[in-house]
Amino acid sequence: MNIRDFVKKQRKMHGLTQADLARKAGVGLRFIRELEQGKSTLRIDKVNQVLQLFGKTLGPVDWQPETDDSVKNGEEKE
Repeated sequence: MNIRDFVKKQRKMHGLTQADLARKAGVGLRFIRELEQGKSTLRIDKVNQVLQLFGKTLGPVDWQPETDDSVKNGEEKE
């Protein structure tokens, strides 16, 4: 699940409007709209303000591109 879908799902599960969520998170309504629409450039600190309301935060994770099954299984491609 991506951040956009997570935030929208959590917002609806908690019975919040976009305006409610913006107010509670301390961000603008426009920011919430852009987040839920999947805007590709958003401030991480503001994203974290929103996510923290739902007990989540952004942080570094290990990432490896998935090009085929052997790579997905952690095997080197020959």
